[in-house]
Parts: sequence; structure tokens; C-alpha cells
Amino acid sequence: MEFFTLLVSGALGLVTPVGLVVDQAAVAAIRSQLAQVEQLQVRVDNAPTHQLLQGKVERVRIAGRSLQLKWQEIRIAALELETDAIELEPRSLGSRPKFKRPLQAGVRLVLTQQDINKLIQSPQFITLLQKLKINTGNSSNTGYNSVYNFVNPNVKFLANNRLSLQVELQEKGLEKPLLIRVESGFHIVGGKNIQLVDPIVAANGEEVPPQFVNAIVNNINKRLDLGNLEDDGLQVRILKLSMRPEELEIAAFLRVEPSSRFLETPGS
Repeated sequence: MEFFTLLVSGALGLVTPVGLVVDQAAVAAIRSQLAQVEQLQVRVDNAPTHQLLQGKVERVRIAGRSLQLKWQEIRIAALELETDAIELEPRSLGSRPKFKRPLQAGVRLVLTQQDINKLIQSPQFITLLQKLKINTGNSSNTGYNSVYNFVNPNVKFLANNRLSLQVELQEKGLEKPLLIRVESGFHIVGGKNIQLVDPIVAANGEEVPPQFVNAIVNNINKRLDLGNLEDDGLQVRILKLSMRPEELEIAAFLRVEPSSRFLETPGS
């Protein structure tokens, strides 16, 4: 979300009290925050001057290819973003924009398998994985709850909205990790809950018992519920999720409340 906030804020930061918005200057401002960019276009549609002086902008449209922020590993192969009408605090014109009402936008993005693997294998992401623990809740059978860490992940996009994941599963107290291979489809419930469908799981080449698989799937499905973000002022509705070999395409609607932490940009 930080990525989209920077793009929109970069464009709106060029709205000045005298009503000047220069699309090419907006492109230059956004490019300065990117480590990599192949193509970038920005269009800021102005409201009448008297409304612009009140901080009102009709629409912002951004399109780009091969975009990557300087401080993030993720690269976006293709991006299209179009906002609804925007209303800013007049005193924030020409600086970091502050929103008077929710920011709403439609977003379409394309991610490649190569870029996803680069992200999840980065030191920053590995650090997050080391903090991720899966509790199987099998104390009724063994007398304790097994806790696991995920390390060395690798994904492969398949046809028909399916994904293959290989990861090492390190159980606390055991020296040798299990090599886990998972293949699963995806289903979107209510536009905000991403659920795994028909998962196939093998550990060191052997089929994993269903009760273990169900425990992990239930835990992951809870983590993939985008409704969890709404307490932080971010509403996401997925309109399309299409996975095919080497490429993932996502289209979504975003609504961000003015008080949301997701509207904060680095250094603000």
C-alpha cells in the first residue's frame, strides 16, 4: 500500500495554491523515488481553478511498467491506477498532501514469478518469515502444540489459478528441517478473503496427514483475510485474481481513510 500512496502523493504534491499541475513534473517527482522504472505516465485531471484552490482534484491516473521503490524489494511489472475525486486540506497544497476524505482508487497490477521469488528470498522478508509461527493445535493428540518456522521459500505460478510453493519447515527442537511442497488453488470470498482451494501437501516426499494440512490451511486463510486491514482504515476488494505460468494479475478497489497509517509516506 505504501507504494500506491507514494505514487498518488507524488502527483498531488505538485498541486500548488495557484492551480499549477504539470504532468511531466509529476512523472519526474515519482521517478525520483524509484530505483527502477521502464515506463511511467501520470495524468492529473484538474477541477475548475476555484475548486482546485480548495484542494479538490477530479482524478489521478498513473500507468507504468517495471516499477520498484528504492527501499522495497518488490518490483511491479505493470501498474494501472485511477482514483476517484480527491479532496485535500488546502494548507497542504504544494507539500505533502493531507486528505480530507477517503482516498478511493481502482488498481490493476501484474507481478512476475521471478520478482515474487526475489522478494520472498530477500533478507527483509526472511526476517519476517523467522517471526512467522504456525501452531497446529494438536495438543489433544501429543500433549503439546508444535510450533514451526518457514525458511527458504520458493514459488511457481501454475495454470488455472494454482500456485506451487516449496519451503523448509523448521520445527522447534529439531535440527533437520522438513522439505515441504505445497500446491493449491485460490478462491476469493466476498472480494476480501483469499482462501486456499484443494491444497496438496508433501513433506520430504511423503503425503501429509489431512488434520495437519487443515490446521495450516485454516491459519493461512485467516492471515489472508483482507478484512483484517479495515481496523487500520484500509478497505480492499479484489475484483480479479488471475494466475498463469510466470505471471500474476490482480485488479482491486482500494478505500483508505484519511486517518489511516497507510497514507503515511516514508519520512513523513
